[in-house]
Amino acid sequence: MPSKSQAPARAAEIVREYGPFADAQSIAGVTHDGRHVWAATGSKLIAFDAASGEVARTLDRACDAGTAFDGTHLYQIAEARIDKIDPATGAVVATIPAPGAGGDSGLAWAEGSLWVGQYRDRKIYQIDPKTGAILRAIESNRFVTGVTWVDGELWHGMWDGDESELRRIDPASGAVLDRIEMPRGTGVSGLESDGADLFYCGGGPSGKVRAVRRSKGARK
Repeated sequence: MPSKSQAPARAAEIVREYGPFADAQSIAGVTHDGRHVWAATGSKLIAFDAASGEVARTLDRACDAGTAFDGTHLYQIAEARIDKIDPATGAVVATIPAPGAGGDSGLAWAEGSLWVGQYRDRKIYQIDPKTGAILRAIESNRFVTGVTWVDGELWHGMWDGDESELRRIDPASGAVLDRIEMPRGTGVSGLESDGADLFYCGGGPSGKVRAVRRSKGARK
Protein backbone atom coordinates (compact mmCIF):
# COMPACT_ATOMS: atom_id res chain seq x y z
CA MET A 1 0.00 0.00 0.00
CA PRO A 2 1.44 3.43 -0.84
CA SER A 3 2.59 5.49 2.14
CA LYS A 4 0.56 8.53 3.03
CA SER A 5 1.68 11.72 4.68
CA GLN A 6 0.33 12.35 8.14
CA ALA A 7 0.11 15.14 10.67
CA PRO A 8 1.80 14.93 14.07
CA ALA A 9 -0.38 13.54 16.85
CA ARG A 10 -1.75 15.61 19.72
CA ALA A 11 -2.97 14.24 23.03
CA ALA A 12 -6.68 13.62 23.41
CA GLU A 13 -8.66 15.73 25.83
CA ILE A 14 -11.20 13.32 27.32
CA VAL A 15 -13.89 15.54 28.81
CA ARG A 16 -16.27 12.84 30.10
CA GLU A 17 -16.73 9.11 30.42
CA TYR A 18 -20.09 7.34 30.35
CA GLY A 19 -20.68 3.82 31.66
CA PRO A 20 -20.01 1.00 32.05
CA PHE A 21 -23.68 0.26 31.48
CA ALA A 22 -25.67 -2.58 33.03
CA ASP A 23 -25.59 -5.78 30.91
CA ALA A 24 -23.24 -4.16 28.38
CA GLN A 25 -19.99 -6.12 28.22
CA SER A 26 -18.60 -4.15 25.28
CA ILE A 27 -19.34 -1.06 23.19
CA ALA A 28 -19.16 -1.30 19.39
CA GLY A 29 -20.84 1.41 17.29
CA VAL A 30 -21.99 4.79 18.60
CA THR A 31 -24.15 7.51 17.08
CA HIS A 32 -25.87 10.71 18.20
CA ASP A 33 -29.43 11.82 17.46
CA GLY A 34 -29.14 15.39 18.71
CA ARG A 35 -29.95 14.58 22.33
CA HIS A 36 -29.15 10.95 23.00
CA VAL A 37 -26.01 8.99 22.32
CA TRP A 38 -26.78 5.49 21.03
CA ALA A 39 -24.34 2.68 21.76
CA ALA A 40 -24.29 -0.83 20.30
CA THR A 41 -23.57 -3.47 22.94
CA GLY A 42 -23.88 -6.68 20.92
CA SER A 43 -27.49 -7.63 21.64
CA LYS A 44 -28.96 -4.29 22.71
CA LEU A 45 -28.88 -0.71 21.47
CA ILE A 46 -28.90 1.68 24.40
CA ALA A 47 -29.61 5.41 24.23
CA PHE A 48 -28.32 7.63 27.02
CA ASP A 49 -28.73 11.32 27.68
CA ALA A 50 -25.52 13.15 26.78
CA ALA A 51 -26.05 15.68 29.58
CA SER A 52 -27.01 13.41 32.46
CA GLY A 53 -25.54 10.09 31.33
CA GLU A 54 -28.80 8.35 32.23
CA VAL A 55 -30.03 5.52 29.99
CA ALA A 56 -33.28 6.59 28.31
CA ARG A 57 -34.03 3.78 25.84
CA THR A 58 -33.04 0.19 25.18
CA LEU A 59 -33.78 -1.70 21.94
CA ASP A 60 -33.28 -5.46 21.63
CA ARG A 61 -31.40 -5.63 18.34
CA ALA A 62 -28.31 -7.44 17.08
CA CYS A 63 -25.59 -4.78 17.03
CA ASP A 64 -22.01 -5.97 16.87
CA ALA A 65 -20.38 -3.12 14.95
CA GLY A 66 -21.08 0.41 13.64
CA THR A 67 -24.19 2.50 14.26
CA ALA A 68 -25.47 5.59 12.38
CA PHE A 69 -28.44 7.99 12.40
CA ASP A 70 -29.83 9.77 9.33
CA GLY A 71 -32.11 12.17 11.18
CA THR A 72 -35.01 9.71 11.23
CA HIS A 73 -33.75 6.13 11.32
CA LEU A 74 -30.90 4.26 12.94
CA TYR A 75 -28.62 2.07 10.82
CA GLN A 76 -26.91 -0.82 12.52
CA ILE A 77 -24.30 -3.32 11.34
CA ALA A 78 -25.23 -6.83 12.45
CA GLU A 79 -22.72 -9.37 11.15
CA ALA A 80 -22.99 -9.35 7.33
CA ARG A 81 -25.95 -6.95 7.05
CA ILE A 82 -26.97 -3.39 7.86
CA ASP A 83 -30.40 -2.98 9.45
CA LYS A 84 -32.45 0.21 9.11
CA ILE A 85 -34.28 0.63 12.41
CA ASP A 86 -37.20 2.76 13.53
CA PRO A 87 -35.88 4.17 16.83
CA ALA A 88 -39.40 4.70 18.19
CA THR A 89 -40.38 1.04 17.95
CA GLY A 90 -37.14 -0.85 17.39
CA ALA A 91 -38.59 -2.43 14.25
CA VAL A 92 -36.25 -3.25 11.35
CA VAL A 93 -37.80 -1.52 8.32
CA ALA A 94 -35.16 -2.49 5.72
CA THR A 95 -31.95 -4.48 5.41
CA ILE A 96 -29.02 -4.24 2.99
CA PRO A 97 -25.82 -6.30 2.73
CA ALA A 98 -22.76 -4.92 4.46
CA PRO A 99 -19.85 -4.44 2.03
CA GLY A 100 -17.36 -6.40 4.13
CA ALA A 101 -19.66 -9.41 4.59
CA GLY A 102 -18.95 -9.51 8.31
CA GLY A 103 -15.59 -7.68 8.32
CA ASP A 104 -17.18 -4.26 8.78
CA SER A 105 -16.42 -1.90 11.67
CA GLY A 106 -17.61 1.73 11.78
CA LEU A 107 -20.72 3.27 10.24
CA ALA A 108 -21.68 6.88 9.53
CA TRP A 109 -24.36 8.81 7.65
CA ALA A 110 -23.40 11.83 5.53
CA GLU A 111 -24.45 13.42 2.24
CA GLY A 112 -27.23 10.89 1.67
CA SER A 113 -24.87 7.91 1.90
CA LEU A 114 -23.65 5.42 4.44
CA TRP A 115 -19.91 5.24 5.11
CA VAL A 116 -18.62 1.89 6.32
CA GLY A 117 -15.25 1.22 7.91
CA GLN A 118 -13.29 -1.93 7.09
CA TYR A 119 -10.97 -2.75 9.99
CA ARG A 120 -8.47 -5.18 8.49
CA ASP A 121 -8.74 -3.86 4.93
CA ARG A 122 -7.97 -0.31 6.15
CA LYS A 123 -10.68 1.21 3.99
CA ILE A 124 -13.83 3.28 4.21
CA TYR A 125 -16.59 2.55 1.72
CA GLN A 126 -19.33 4.95 0.66
CA ILE A 127 -22.42 2.87 -0.06
CA ASP A 128 -25.96 3.40 -1.29
CA PRO A 129 -28.25 3.17 1.78
CA LYS A 130 -31.06 1.60 -0.24
CA THR A 131 -29.14 -1.11 -2.07
CA GLY A 132 -25.77 -1.46 -0.35
CA ALA A 133 -23.97 -0.82 -3.66
CA ILE A 134 -20.41 0.45 -3.17
CA LEU A 135 -20.03 3.97 -4.60
CA ARG A 136 -16.38 4.64 -3.72
CA ALA A 137 -13.52 3.40 -1.55
CA ILE A 138 -11.14 5.51 0.52
CA GLU A 139 -7.87 3.97 1.74
CA SER A 140 -6.38 4.56 5.16
CA ASN A 141 -2.92 3.51 6.31
CA ARG A 142 -4.06 2.09 9.66
CA PHE A 143 -6.81 -0.18 10.95
CA VAL A 144 -10.20 1.56 10.68
CA THR A 145 -12.77 1.35 13.47
CA GLY A 146 -15.47 4.05 13.83
CA VAL A 147 -16.24 6.58 11.10
CA THR A 148 -17.85 10.02 11.26
CA TRP A 149 -18.25 13.20 9.22
CA VAL A 150 -18.43 16.67 10.80
CA ASP A 151 -18.22 20.08 9.09
CA GLY A 152 -17.21 18.39 5.85
CA GLU A 153 -14.34 16.56 7.58
CA LEU A 154 -13.95 12.77 7.44
CA TRP A 155 -12.67 11.22 10.68
CA HIS A 156 -12.10 7.63 11.63
CA GLY A 157 -11.01 5.74 14.70
CA MET A 158 -7.83 3.65 14.68
CA TRP A 159 -7.15 0.85 17.17
CA ASP A 160 -4.08 -1.36 17.02
CA GLY A 161 -3.06 -3.17 20.20
CA ASP A 162 -2.57 -0.57 22.94
CA GLU A 163 -2.58 2.31 20.46
CA SER A 164 -5.66 4.19 19.33
CA GLU A 165 -6.28 7.51 17.60
CA LEU A 166 -8.93 9.68 16.02
CA ARG A 167 -7.75 10.61 12.53
CA ARG A 168 -8.96 13.17 10.03
CA ILE A 169 -8.16 12.11 6.49
CA ASP A 170 -8.45 13.70 3.09
CA PRO A 171 -11.29 11.77 1.42
CA ALA A 172 -9.63 12.16 -1.99
CA SER A 173 -6.05 11.16 -1.20
CA GLY A 174 -6.24 9.41 2.18
CA ALA A 175 -3.60 11.79 3.57
CA VAL A 176 -3.81 12.13 7.35
CA LEU A 177 -4.57 15.76 8.19
CA ASP A 178 -5.08 15.59 11.95
CA ARG A 179 -4.41 12.99 14.66
CA ILE A 180 -5.77 12.87 18.20
CA GLU A 181 -3.92 10.26 20.24
CA MET A 182 -5.84 8.45 22.96
CA PRO A 183 -4.10 7.31 26.17
CA ARG A 184 -2.35 3.95 25.77
CA GLY A 185 -4.69 1.07 26.45
CA THR A 186 -7.77 3.17 25.67
CA GLY A 187 -9.35 1.59 22.63
CA VAL A 188 -11.61 3.31 20.12
CA SER A 189 -14.38 1.19 18.61
CA GLY A 190 -17.30 3.33 17.43
CA LEU A 191 -16.94 7.04 16.65
CA GLU A 192 -19.49 9.81 16.22
CA SER A 193 -19.46 13.60 16.31
CA ASP A 194 -22.06 15.59 18.22
CA GLY A 195 -22.11 18.02 15.28
CA ALA A 196 -20.04 20.53 17.25
CA ASP A 197 -16.75 20.07 19.12
CA LEU A 198 -17.10 16.66 20.75
CA PHE A 199 -16.55 13.13 19.53
CA TYR A 200 -18.21 10.17 21.23
CA CYS A 201 -15.89 7.17 21.19
CA GLY A 202 -16.88 3.60 21.93
CA GLY A 203 -14.44 1.99 24.32
CA GLY A 204 -14.74 -1.65 23.27
CA PRO A 205 -14.53 -4.13 26.18
CA SER A 206 -14.22 -1.33 28.75
CA GLY A 207 -17.98 -0.89 28.33
CA LYS A 208 -17.51 2.87 28.31
CA VAL A 209 -18.22 5.72 25.89
CA ARG A 210 -15.79 8.63 26.08
CA ALA A 211 -16.38 12.21 24.98
CA VAL A 212 -13.25 13.68 23.38
CA ARG A 213 -12.81 17.30 22.39
CA ARG A 214 -12.19 18.14 18.73
CA SER A 215 -9.92 21.17 18.86
CA LYS A 216 -11.34 23.92 16.66
CA GLY A 217 -7.86 25.31 16.26
CA ALA A 218 -6.86 22.23 14.27
CA ARG A 219 -9.54 22.61 11.64
CA LYS A 220 -8.54 23.67 8.13
